[in-house]
Amino acid sequence: MLQRDLADNTGRGICAFAHAARCLLTIRRLEIMAASKLVELEAGTGLPRWQLALLIGAPIALGVGAIYLWNRSRKKKSKAAGERKTPEGSASPVQGQDGAARTNQEQDNRSPLERAQAAKNKGNKYFKAGKYENAIQCYTEAIGLCPNEQKTDLSTFYQNRAAAYEQQLQWTEVVQDCSNAVELNPRYIKALFRRAKALEKLDNKKECLEDVTAVCILEAFQNQLSMLLADRVLKQLGKEKAKEKYKNREPMMPSPQFIKSYFSSFTDDIISKPLQKGEKKDEDKDNEGEAAEVTERSGYLKAKQYMEEENYDKIISECTKEIDSAGRYMGESLLLRATFYLLIGNATAAQPDLDRVINMPHANVKLRANALIKRGSMYMQQQQPMLSTQDFNMAAEIDPGNPDVFHHRGQLKILLDQVDEAVGDFDECIRLRPDSALAQAQKCFALYRQAYTGNNQSQVQIAIDGFQDVIRRFPQCAEGYALYAQALTDQQQFGKADEMYDRCIELEPDNATTYVHKGLLQLQWRQDLDVGLDLINKAIEIDNKCDFAYETMGTIEVQRGNLDKAIEMFNKAINLAKSEMEMAHLYSLCDAAYAQTEVARKYGLKPPTL
Repeated sequence: MLQRDLADNTGRGICAFAHAARCLLTIRRLEIMAASKLVELEAGTGLPRWQLALLIGAPIALGVGAIYLWNRSRKKKSKAAGERKTPEGSASPVQGQDGAARTNQEQDNRSPLERAQAAKNKGNKYFKAGKYENAIQCYTEAIGLCPNEQKTDLSTFYQNRAAAYEQQLQWTEVVQDCSNAVELNPRYIKALFRRAKALEKLDNKKECLEDVTAVCILEAFQNQLSMLLADRVLKQLGKEKAKEKYKNREPMMPSPQFIKSYFSSFTDDIISKPLQKGEKKDEDKDNEGEAAEVTERSGYLKAKQYMEEENYDKIISECTKEIDSAGRYMGESLLLRATFYLLIGNATAAQPDLDRVINMPHANVKLRANALIKRGSMYMQQQQPMLSTQDFNMAAEIDPGNPDVFHHRGQLKILLDQVDEAVGDFDECIRLRPDSALAQAQKCFALYRQAYTGNNQSQVQIAIDGFQDVIRRFPQCAEGYALYAQALTDQQQFGKADEMYDRCIELEPDNATTYVHKGLLQLQWRQDLDVGLDLINKAIEIDNKCDFAYETMGTIEVQRGNLDKAIEMFNKAINLAKSEMEMAHLYSLCDAAYAQTEVARKYGLKPPTL
């Protein structure tokens, strides 16, 4: 579970890969909502029924994917788990068990329905023998013989013929026959699922998703085949829509809170350090000689000044001036410009600048290492883990004394499920910078995750003790409290987790993400929807560009049955997405919610709500 949710953390985009240093606490997101009354049970079955929008997402974020599959322990009906390949009804010949055939007179005396059933049974026999053309003829005969008022039988005959057409890959005919079957029997699971598969083959993803959504609801989300089809189609739709939207999107600067949080994840980054003595604006200089010196390098220094003033929109243009004039701070300007390109979600523009810095043989090694970290993070977000690993390894080779390299590579290793190596990197970061509270906290988290997924309770307790030691030694490290709160939530120590989130908010009152997680905790712990929503709304007030808050609000609205409101929230998150992959994940959630509105309209099917 934690592996999947950690992977989901990468779905926050390239900025959040580094930003994960500040908010790895997003590891489980809305899963905690499923731990209590938010997951309702179908009467008499003990089987959970979940909304599709909360069940389907990307399996490894590098997408937001996040699969929102809450794989709780549950019994699966063996019938529901199998392929729906065979037609319905007995395949026995018309004669009785003793083999005695009916007389011609007896056959003539049969009702139209009986003759239709006999034709269907004969078709089933041909189907099982692999003689699909003969089966189709028999099913066609059954359809022609069956009285129109016998809707259930007639729908079965259409569905059986669709099964034979499916074996011949005649997808258009499959859709037509399944549509006839569904028109006669709107909640016919076999026909809906078979039509969904055919629609996928015909590349009609929208209608395919609607059909498989209906199937998932009717099956109480217990059949892996239908859930996997829904997941696959949602991801395909999300990718297609995100590709088009991201290509034409207007670059958007994140909130100042996000930018400051991002840069705080680096401790050895030249471009994020404040202006040094002697690097002041022209008007701050006292004599003409110093003013002349500053004029030579004013593009980069103005950009640094704007950073201190949080006037981030002007930084790219000032860096461009420095680069175009081949100024003294060429390398720094390229790296700073690339960083802000990444922050606004323009990886295409960022990569050439990062490449130039990395390939500058005489550039400051700190600049090159930082560029490698950022390019490696970008590659990871683009689902290129091998290239990402190569960049981090190169950074470690050229600047082995840089704690940022090991800190960020440790996060990469966690995302790649290489926990032992992650712990080794965090240890190296701590050796190089013993006061790195964040590395200490993330090492504890890595150890905790390993113990938790391995169900090793003694090691879990050791990791919990480690968190307590971290917050004792580094009482001002908000991330330590946040990660500890996540571990406590896993252990269902909700009251203590709530205290840790409160401490986190005291230290960082402008961290919107913490409010979202505290809100989710209220939903799991006390089932207090009002308090939970108030906290998430508070997060939006603090940072109206917090896509995580909108995404969370959307998923809650799905649970409440407010699908239009959910779609509105998902669309707000989509417009704030910092990467194409994150956008694809959000589109998947939005499409899942929209599919539910269509299923409710067409078939009156709705999952249980809060």
